Amino acid sequence: MDQRHLRAFVSVADLGGISAAAERLGYAQSTLSVQLQRLERDLGASLFNRSNAGAALTEAGQRLLPYAREALNLEDEMRRVVRSGRPRLRIGALETLAGEWLPDILAALAQGAAGPEGAAEVSMVVARRAQLEDDLAAGRLDLVFVFDNGVPTIGPHAVVGHDRTVLVAGPGHPLAKVPRISQGMLLEAEFLIAEPGCTSQMLVDRFGQDLTSRTCVSMVTGSLAALRRLACHGRGVALMPHLSVVGDLEDGELVELDVCEGLAPVSIEARWRTGLGPAEAPMQAVLRLARRHQPPSRPLAETA
Repeated sequence: MDQRHLRAFVSVADLGGISAAAERLGYAQSTLSVQLQRLERDLGASLFNRSNAGAALTEAGQRLLPYAREALNLEDEMRRVVRSGRPRLRIGALETLAGEWLPDILAALAQGAAGPEGAAEVSMVVARRAQLEDDLAAGRLDLVFVFDNGVPTIGPHAVVGHDRTVLVAGPGHPLAKVPRISQGMLLEAEFLIAEPGCTSQMLVDRFGQDLTSRTCVSMVTGSLAALRRLACHGRGVALMPHLSVVGDLEDGELVELDVCEGLAPVSIEARWRTGLGPAEAPMQAVLRLARRHQPPSRPLAETA
């Protein structure tokens, strides 16, 4: 199948119209239309519903789209391997994992810890969970690392590690002076979460089942940094993976609260695309290194 036709198809699907896709690809609209018609003829199916508002995928087009992305990515990888001898591996991660956990893994990969099969041109993207999921589904990333937020995962995935869950607050927060905190005390506390569907919300939901519905929750939309700053200033408490706040704990900007009942750990999850071709081996190498690199689990006394 002609790769130009597939590239035209994916561009129209992404941009929602032939005009925008033609401009991106540097084609005349008529040329792009002919390529789409030939692809539809080859497949024996209509791929777009065309209207004055643009071009929307038919059911057949929606089924084809992931395979078309995979075919184009594989072609790009083959060309890259022929030119440089090393496949490209595009990794995405949440800010916390990208800053505090993933660098050691990538450094080990670059130093040959995974052997010859780990050789790859690695790039990394740091983004919010929703963007990482979109980029993985669209074929813009090959492998992503996120904290498990309790939502069922579709596609290949695996738990590669665990991090401690900590309840933190600023040094000036009333609970920061309490030696051991009961769940009853937490009923009066205000919990901060970063955004809908984030790990901090999942931890509150999981823990909050025991706190009853009277638990007060405030959302700091879209910003983990803002959440940490509000917590540092005593505006509330937050349930977080330890990696998210390790720097603030070490600097004394936050303190870890001692909860009587203890807190369950949070999983670090890897998600990846299928059909990676030459990038499959280094991707598997990164997964092996990730499973061997567990976040440090320091006792409460050392982080207080």
